[in-house]
Amino acid sequence: MRDLSAVFKAYDIRGVVGEQLDTDLVRDIGTAFARLVGGPAIVIGHDMRASSPGLAGAFADGARQEGVDVIMIGLASTDMLYFASGQLNLPGAMFTASHNPAKYNGIKLCRAGAAPIGQDTGLADIRREVERGAQPSPGVAPGRLETRDLLADYAAYLRRLVDLSGSRPLKVVVDAGNGMGGYTVPSVFEGLPIEVVPMYFELDGTFPNHEANPLDPKNIVDLQARVRAEHADAGLAFDGDADRCFVVDERGEPVSPSAITALVAVRELAKEPGAIVIHNLITSHAVPEIVAEHGGQPVRTRVGHSFIKEEMAKTGAIFGGEHSAHYYFRDFWRADTGMLAALHVLAALGLQDGAGGGGAGKTLSELTAEYSRYAASGEVNSTVDDQAGRMAAVREAFAARPGAEVDELDGLTVQLPNRSWFNLRPSNTEPLLRLNVEAPDEAAVAALRDEVLAIVRG
Repeated sequence: MRDLSAVFKAYDIRGVVGEQLDTDLVRDIGTAFARLVGGPAIVIGHDMRASSPGLAGAFADGARQEGVDVIMIGLASTDMLYFASGQLNLPGAMFTASHNPAKYNGIKLCRAGAAPIGQDTGLADIRREVERGAQPSPGVAPGRLETRDLLADYAAYLRRLVDLSGSRPLKVVVDAGNGMGGYTVPSVFEGLPIEVVPMYFELDGTFPNHEANPLDPKNIVDLQARVRAEHADAGLAFDGDADRCFVVDERGEPVSPSAITALVAVRELAKEPGAIVIHNLITSHAVPEIVAEHGGQPVRTRVGHSFIKEEMAKTGAIFGGEHSAHYYFRDFWRADTGMLAALHVLAALGLQDGAGGGGAGKTLSELTAEYSRYAASGEVNSTVDDQAGRMAAVREAFAARPGAEVDELDGLTVQLPNRSWFNLRPSNTEPLLRLNVEAPDEAAVAALRDEVLAIVRG
């Protein structure tokens, strides 16, 4: 038996190409996936990494050995693969390692209708079968192979969900980071009243300009400078597989994903008053406050796309957002799409009352200020030998504090009477504790952060 624990993660499959991930292994994974999902066909897409077409082809071969037809859509962003899975109502596989360095690749899997596949929903079953040696079923006629281009259909679908045709003209700098945004943005934005200033649109899986991970501040420095130099209305930065989008305002200042979550939630609630909006427990407390103020029902979940999508399916929620810039839409099969969130932001900016007919409207910084109410630390990581022991020490220190409320939905969350709170969570894959702190002002954030870190690192 092979041990594949290093490549089968909580939500996907990922590893170093040639060392942990090769065509033989991927072919077996394709066979096991076809057996898991059954059905007549699957759809496969891939990103711009040099290894992606070959790995996608091997996966297709493995699936076809089980008699399953394969539709190859070629180059795609991850949310374009979700679109294909939803529109065609077929299980799907996306070959990408998202923002990881060039030597990596991976597979994101979903069932028909873009329903997620994680450890508890099929990924562990695939791993067990492949570890034992996934042999194709005997006497099965191989499935057919078809290629299909869905880029135009994907772009048209998004434009129908967010109508920007009446927007005032906007100038937007887009940093694709040499990832799949360079492929999808031109089609999605075609014909809209938006002047796109492209940065790093050349598809290059070696990421020659910077890592395709906008969550790291150093990777948006070029975008911030270009927004200011161009006097643009906004800037957008996509990660490698373009399923996440980060926003900077006209000053070049980052807009927090929590503020974007609140902004999009308000727009979605305007379409369906009283609807449910999902937010994970690390998003700003401004999100549930604003959702409730606009007549919606905020529902809090654990961190992670499988939990968000599960809660959306259970509650019928119209929208969900995470602090990591993943945005989920019921109208997009409950899947995450940074592109759709970006269109919502630009629509809010360009379609304000008074913005047409010569009115200037608000700047993006003015617009998003309405959704930013608290100061935050961002994620602070600490390497520890005893995660459980350090967590217990923090819990003991705060649980007896007057007015403190403690819950353990995901790690340890402590709410304090002065509207401050923190969450401390262990990493699933590394010996780390991850701390997020929010408070009414920067001084209160710093004080609470330092108090918790003194216990964690003491």
